[in-house]
Amino acid sequence: MSDLLVERRDRVLYLTLNRPDRLNALSDSIIGGLLSELNKASSDSAIGAVVITGAGRGFCAGGDITRMRDRNEAAATASEGEGPTLEQRINALFRSEHVSLLLNEMPKVTIAAINGPAAGAGLSIALACDIRLASDQARLGTAFARVGYSGDFGGSYTLTQLVGTAKARELYFSAEMLSADEALRLGLINRVIPAASFLDEVHAYARKIANGPTVAYSYMKANLNYALHGDFRTALEREAYGQNLTAQTRDHKEAVKAFLEKREPKFEGR
Repeated sequence: MSDLLVERRDRVLYLTLNRPDRLNALSDSIIGGLLSELNKASSDSAIGAVVITGAGRGFCAGGDITRMRDRNEAAATASEGEGPTLEQRINALFRSEHVSLLLNEMPKVTIAAINGPAAGAGLSIALACDIRLASDQARLGTAFARVGYSGDFGGSYTLTQLVGTAKARELYFSAEMLSADEALRLGLINRVIPAASFLDEVHAYARKIANGPTVAYSYMKANLNYALHGDFRTALEREAYGQNLTAQTRDHKEAVKAFLEKREPKFEGR
């Protein structure tokens, strides 16, 4: 069975990490599949939102500890010059990290449905999404210090943006695992949902987004990303540009008409 399950339903693309026996620890096939599907979804007008979640009881445990052990043992016994160079390993990881870049920058609303533990790179991937919905059974932590790693997949950036530098440092250095309620209090996640109704509520939320004014959402997302590092004057210019472009869409015209007719708009994503 594939390490990544792909499903389209009600204009929502579901990407399910499918290694439940390893708490969906990342594999080459998961990374490759995510990169492929996210790249395709970026320009697919039939997709209005993307949900990433995990099979079984976990979201994603991050790196596979067994693979780390095997890699370390292979390196210890390899002759000089065998295996990838440091530069090759750096480049390979950076290419993998484009999963987080795509989730953060693609012109679709991306949603992490955190059904269980999310740790290390798994947490970093969740933090790269626009929205995080968590089951009340979820637990979240950076975990990198536990295996002597410094961190990857963008977590040091996104966590700092979400909770501030002091708390981000504490969470990285301590590797403390947070409950869903504590993560909500800190602003790491947007909503806690009872496990019994988690999948239904995630789908209802994602479906509403996917059938909303997705062109406007894409400009909103770009503006909000720019706000993390840009200046106010340029932000105003970008808003003026996007506002006038979205004014030309069918969705805007339908929304105005629906408002005056006192009914819900029927968006087309164009």
